[in-house]
Amino acid sequence: MELKETTISETTVYDGHIIKVRLDEAKLPDGSTAPREVVVHPGGVGIALEDEEGKFFFVTQYRYGQGQVMLEYPAGKKEPGEDPLETAKREIVEETGYEGLGFVHLGSLVPTPAYDTEVIELYYAKQGEFRGQHLDADENINLTRLSLDEITERIVRGEVTDAKTVAMTFLIKEFKERGTIA
Repeated sequence: MELKETTISETTVYDGHIIKVRLDEAKLPDGSTAPREVVVHPGGVGIALEDEEGKFFFVTQYRYGQGQVMLEYPAGKKEPGEDPLETAKREIVEETGYEGLGFVHLGSLVPTPAYDTEVIELYYAKQGEFRGQHLDADENINLTRLSLDEITERIVRGEVTDAKTVAMTFLIKEFKERGTIA
């Protein structure tokens, strides 16, 4: 059975600073049509930065859309045309103050595929030199460091629900077990 839908038309209904929202008309496999609402996002990165003690840097910040403070791996939005690895290198310094060394691409995460174009590229790196934190003007975060076992326990207890953090923790454990990262 064919599953692909074809875009017939696109209408931008909102064009904001971070996202754009479209209302598309799509042709379904059976020939009928249906409206599709699409959030257009430039994509981003998540970075698992490990220190010499085997602990990882995490940011705690208020997430307005969820209405709560959340614990997450450092992350950030790609600039137009920016290579995701360059985004990761920039964002890790901005949020933690430390450069990352020996970046390893862990994979890609599509957080909400039904209506959002966002793809998050996931990276692992070792802690490098301190360069100084450079937060955005509207960014307020606290830093903490946790071991993989500590973050896993918080995920299992339901205290951490951020999709990239859950996925990255699983991937890091698997990559370490398989010897892909030390």
